[in-house]
Amino acid sequence: MRILVAEDHPSLARSIANGLREEGFAVDLTFDGDEALRYALDAPYDCVVLDILLPGKTGWQILEAIRKKELKTPVLFLTAKDAIEDRVRGLNLGADDYLVKPFAFEELLARVRAVVRRGHGKAAAPMVIGDLEIDVAAKTVCRAGRQIELSAREFALLEYLALRAGQVVSRTDIWNHLYDQNDENVSNVVDVYIGYLRNKIDKYHEKKLIHTRRGMGYVLGVGSAER
Repeated sequence: MRILVAEDHPSLARSIANGLREEGFAVDLTFDGDEALRYALDAPYDCVVLDILLPGKTGWQILEAIRKKELKTPVLFLTAKDAIEDRVRGLNLGADDYLVKPFAFEELLARVRAVVRRGHGKAAAPMVIGDLEIDVAAKTVCRAGRQIELSAREFALLEYLALRAGQVVSRTDIWNHLYDQNDENVSNVVDVYIGYLRNKIDKYHEKKLIHTRRGMGYVLGVGSAER
């Protein structure tokens, strides 16, 4: 999943970004409100973690501009402003959640995962596709009762496919949601990681779950398809 973090306190911002990256998220980071709005309008983020008191445009203005463009990007406000009227204002503008500083990173991570799932129409973990079970909170994957070990990037790819289960997901969509603007991976990295997942998820099973739609992309689901 690709996350935008807009926070004007550099050490806090970098700590959040590094923590999310360690959990397998792709993260774009900015300390400025005007830049945050440009990022939010230009890329298909799965969640925006947004401070309110930013230099340039405020978090209120950024969220209002996002919603005026009819973008449904989930937005989590992260702020020291804890008055009830501030929370109400944020929710009325279209925020999906509101976390007050100081906070524990584990709570931030849980809230980010929750708004990402809701943004994709998935109410809660685990996600089940055939005999494959993905527990996003515990970061575990099992197929037919056997646990499968995945790297953080492999898990992120599988999670994104699972959130779009049954739908064709293009290579471009995968790239945009799993890699940040500074990523220097080569263009075929998506196909490489699909290969890694197939080796771990499908190799020892007659029924394949990861399918190719030639010229369009990939589908995670039960059924037959081109491979």
